[in-house]
Amino acid sequence: MKITIVAGARPNFIKIAPIIKAIEKKQHDGADISYRLVHTGQHYDKNLSDTFFEELNIPHPNANLEVKSGSQSVQTAAIMIAFEQELLENPCDLVLVVGDVNSTMACAIVAKKLNIEVTHVEAGIRSGDMTMPEEINRIVTDSITDYFFTTSTWAGENLLKYGADPSAVHFVGNVMIDTLYQNLNRISQPSFWTEYKLEQGNYIILTLHRPANVDEEKSLIHLLEGIDKMVGDKKIIFPIHPRTKAILGETNLELKNILFVEPQGYLNFMYLIKNSFAVITDSGGISEETTVLGIPCFTMRNNTERPETQSIGTNTLVGTSIENLERIFGEFLVNGPREAGIPELWDGKASERIIDILLAKK
Repeated sequence: MKITIVAGARPNFIKIAPIIKAIEKKQHDGADISYRLVHTGQHYDKNLSDTFFEELNIPHPNANLEVKSGSQSVQTAAIMIAFEQELLENPCDLVLVVGDVNSTMACAIVAKKLNIEVTHVEAGIRSGDMTMPEEINRIVTDSITDYFFTTSTWAGENLLKYGADPSAVHFVGNVMIDTLYQNLNRISQPSFWTEYKLEQGNYIILTLHRPANVDEEKSLIHLLEGIDKMVGDKKIIFPIHPRTKAILGETNLELKNILFVEPQGYLNFMYLIKNSFAVITDSGGISEETTVLGIPCFTMRNNTERPETQSIGTNTLVGTSIENLERIFGEFLVNGPREAGIPELWDGKASERIIDILLAKK
């Protein structure tokens, strides 16, 4: 079996790492399986892509399509054009895509038009919010996928509602958590840990990147000023996304607690999360990691495609207004964290299950 694995953006790299390890383990055991790794170049900043290949011991990609940035349509089109040429020159039996970025959808479409089977890892998750480009990517990808691998039974139910073949839907767990477990003994303090006098539990992690939160300068400043005031004596570590940094520009912010740092590599960032007091974010993936690490997470969105992080885990949806966040965070400071657990099959073995299933089908 020849598999082409697609990675395009930061979350993809975290998800493909254990899949590659699982394939290499099967190769060592004598299985007839190989892979070709294609990096679309959707994230091309070193701190958002290259660092992850180095830290997670992912082999250097066999091809980098170098599509870089652009509007949704421009980027998607560039990926499709480049990936079609890639597949024509390097035929395979199966294209494996992960997550919900533009690369996921674009490469799935190209593969199906070339009559190549598609596997979607993290299939079936839905936010119900069609203003999110990711939601459109999920729906389109799942509509043409051959093998669905899900992180929850809820995701599988979504697929069945859309008409997926039940025999093609496999609840395997969460590959992002595979990576977390495989690297917990390797996480490391960032270089600024001592400079900022960070200690376990004396700081909060903040991440913001969604357009609803960061695209308008005045509302972003209002949000940051509100967060800065509500945390008491806790420091706030804010690894600022290049796009968000550009929006703020040279604005002179008078913030007492927020410390701006560069985007972090995986090992440093997981160390920061594991030792934090709490996390405030608009990321879906981070709410999965905080759930496993037992860190209270406050998600600044009106919906989530990962409801299990709320029902079982540490995640609380707070909407997009600073007023909601202040109220809910204030209640947390008074009452402490709520009881939480780890979702079913988030045990570090999802990738092994995926490769076992694919080999059995061939």
